[in-house]
Amino acid sequence: MEHVERVGRKKVYEGAVIDVYQDTMKLPDGREEKWDFVDHRMGAAAVVAVTNDGKLIMVRQYRPALDRYTLELPAGKRDSLTEDTLVTAKRELSEETGYESDDWKKILSVRTTVAFCDEHIDIYLAANCRKTSGQHLDPDEDIDILEYDADFLKKKIQAGEIEDAKTIAGIMSYLVLKGEN
Repeated sequence: MEHVERVGRKKVYEGAVIDVYQDTMKLPDGREEKWDFVDHRMGAAAVVAVTNDGKLIMVRQYRPALDRYTLELPAGKRDSLTEDTLVTAKRELSEETGYESDDWKKILSVRTTVAFCDEHIDIYLAANCRKTSGQHLDPDEDIDILEYDADFLKKKIQAGEIEDAKTIAGIMSYLVLKGEN
């Protein structure tokens, strides 16, 4: 069976979180093409955080790639390549929202943009979340905390008002776990 084969890779950018490569790919017909590849070195975790009254805790923050504010699940990158993503999820929930939970369950893993990036995000359900402190934001973060019913968020997804892949995957998986479609 013929297949695509990488015959070369050149790093064209090294960043704090990502590296960008230009790959030389040999196609089944023998032609060579240049493909871009983004290596997201750390991986990340996101949290479907549910309060005792069934509200989902969301964060609103500015995203420069879209030049606008977005509504998302609390999330963040791992601090090291060996950090367990559950540790990451607990830290990010606490830092971004001031909420904590003793009831955690991994519900899925996603690859956000497989056409050109290897970013991996584990998504956790944190039930019975309670406010324990204020936010502990990084100096470059400005995050609003909001709470919504899952059905309201589902409607925002269906209306195209929530476009973030990890957020859509997490909310829809949560609804399936609850037995809703």
